[in-house]
Amino acid sequence: MLLGGWLSTRNQDQLWRRDHARQWRDIRLTTYRDFLTAYREYLAFTRDPNATISAIAHPYRPGTMMPFFDESGRPYVERLEAAESAARLVSEQPATGEAVEQLLAQVRAIAATRAAHMPEAIPAEEYRSLWAAESHFLATARTELGLPPMSQGAGAGLT
Repeated sequence: MLLGGWLSTRNQDQLWRRDHARQWRDIRLTTYRDFLTAYREYLAFTRDPNATISAIAHPYRPGTMMPFFDESGRPYVERLEAAESAARLVSEQPATGEAVEQLLAQVRAIAATRAAHMPEAIPAEEYRSLWAAESHFLATARTELGLPPMSQGAGAGLT
């Protein structure tokens, strides 16, 4: 009788742990999707020829420019920053949080460059760095979520 009670408790605990892990996986998947959506909207706004963007030197990071959007672009900035914070909050692995930061830095660099150039004049190298950061984020998020690796080239260079 004692053994039966212990086995029942153990099985319930395992079920709870699996359900808890599944819930967190779903939370992470939704949060990472929301981050990617906000990132893509921010990028689309920076590529709009009518967007008004300015940039100043970052006060604490020499060689880094900080982009600023007008009131029509402010919602994109706010949504991206909120989504970035949420992604870092729920990430289980430090590598995923670092990949979020790298992608955020690259899309901000595109916006800062856009402040001085029309969208078609942004150097291709900046986009290559952005796509590399995006691919890295996708790979680390997939690893954290327990998904198989992406096939070579999947997602690279999407516009």
